[in-house]
Amino acid sequence: MTQVTDPQVTEHGGGVWSIKVPIPDNPLGFTLVHLLDTDAGPVLVDTGWDDPTSWDALATGLAACGTSPDAVHGVVITHHHPDHHGLSAKVREASGAWIAMHEADASVVRRTRSGPPARWFDYMVEKLTAAGAPADHLGPLIAARDAGRAPRLPGMAAALPDRDITPGELLELPGRRLRAIWTPGHTPGHVCLHLEEEHPARLPGHGRLFSGDHLLPGITPHIGLYEDPDDETVTDPLGDYIDSLERIGRLGVAEVLPAHQYAFTDAPARVREILAHHEERLTDLLALLAEPLTPWQLAEQMEWNRPWAEIRYGSRNIAVSEAEAHVRRLVKLGRAEAVGNDPVRYRAV
Repeated sequence: MTQVTDPQVTEHGGGVWSIKVPIPDNPLGFTLVHLLDTDAGPVLVDTGWDDPTSWDALATGLAACGTSPDAVHGVVITHHHPDHHGLSAKVREASGAWIAMHEADASVVRRTRSGPPARWFDYMVEKLTAAGAPADHLGPLIAARDAGRAPRLPGMAAALPDRDITPGELLELPGRRLRAIWTPGHTPGHVCLHLEEEHPARLPGHGRLFSGDHLLPGITPHIGLYEDPDDETVTDPLGDYIDSLERIGRLGVAEVLPAHQYAFTDAPARVREILAHHEERLTDLLALLAEPLTPWQLAEQMEWNRPWAEIRYGSRNIAVSEAEAHVRRLVKLGRAEAVGNDPVRYRAV
């Protein structure tokens, strides 16, 4: 590998680099794709969004590190979202690299690829109706379903992984010690990757952590519902996230290398901040639930990064999913209960 001069590439030392791969029309701006040098060749942690500009940025960044897409030995995916897994197929096509992912997210990829478009529309209409969405919001989904239109969503044809990531085990990376840690919450199969090697700058702590979207320095990941339309299990993604976040806080890593924003230290302090944020949000929701509300009504009144009237159509679906994930947590904690049906409402207890 060569000395890096590209401003979109950061050399972190010890055979680790990050490359800023842009996300089109997204306020996040970019995904930090990490490059890990191994005795078998370069391995990527995530790949970035499937877009020509993003692909060019990845290829340019790899060249700045002295390598190229066709030299990549393997791809480790923190989670299945398109800003992380989008370019995996192109990398594998260029190099023959293997792709590794946790089975829970690999299952989402298989389901998304194989499910007929009408099944997705039916599921969304069913979920949003149960959440209390108004008719004018449901209308476009029903019309698209009835017209037989395929949903134009990123990740509908994402690459199928060919290796499983087994939590708690070291990945097969010659010359490196990279251990997978299952951290569900943002997705059911999200993993963080603990590089169990001395920090190159000898910072105090136990190695470095590729944290994906699980632990970010200045923002918090979306925590919404991640359900199989054919599985009636009632999930608790916020509870999953909190449990796995606390587990990451106890690792004592020297530095965190996240997939967005920038690298940072003092992971335990950041974990405490995020835990406090979610506890404050749950407390605010309890105040709103002094009267019974549907998840849609709750989302309308929750605090977002912009007023509800300015939130786009698709983002409203995400917001309602996050509202329901939070209220499910309150129900599980015995602080709220469901009342009535068609649609269900929740109230504080």
